[in-house]
Amino acid sequence: MPKVHIKANEILSNGHFKLKKISFDIGKKGGSIETQHREVLFRNDAATALLYNRKAQTIILTEQFRIATYVNGNATGMLLETPAGLLEDGEDPKDSIIREIREETGYEVTEVRQVLSVYSSAGALTELIHLFVGKYNKEQQVSDGGGLEEEGEEITVREIPFAEAVSMMNRGEIRDAKTVLLLQYAQINGLLERGNE
Repeated sequence: MPKVHIKANEILSNGHFKLKKISFDIGKKGGSIETQHREVLFRNDAATALLYNRKAQTIILTEQFRIATYVNGNATGMLLETPAGLLEDGEDPKDSIIREIREETGYEVTEVRQVLSVYSSAGALTELIHLFVGKYNKEQQVSDGGGLEEEGEEITVREIPFAEAVSMMNRGEIRDAKTVLLLQYAQINGLLERGNE
């Protein structure tokens, strides 16, 4: 394990998220010390969930505009993904995703199970994403969802056959990393296989 000494934290931007330039000394394998400088985007951890209905063989995804994808070659900027959101300070990931599911999809889901926690882009972001799975049915739909207007959200809720979502992923039509991870988790673990209770 390398020895690290933080030498300086310089705030480069303090807008929606905090961007810092961090200067640090790090011990190398040969015993030398090297000074490095990295820009790190500080943002709260996040939670996301794959909602699935084994009887109907469907899942719930959301679709919304993502500016970062638009400026990096996604012609429409629209992205299909599992419902997700940032944790509020001190919030439990499970409580966070249950809240986000209701806001974004309109489904009142009370039971979810955490399956993974992953760093979204460890070279530049502090964010740790907690990944959940949860069952849903039509009786749990309490609104149309769509996100919060005051947060600028304009989300379309998409109910998609699981097999089609997997095909979309394989064709490169679903490109969101957290969503791909959860679809693959569902495949590997037979989440939607009948009799797999």
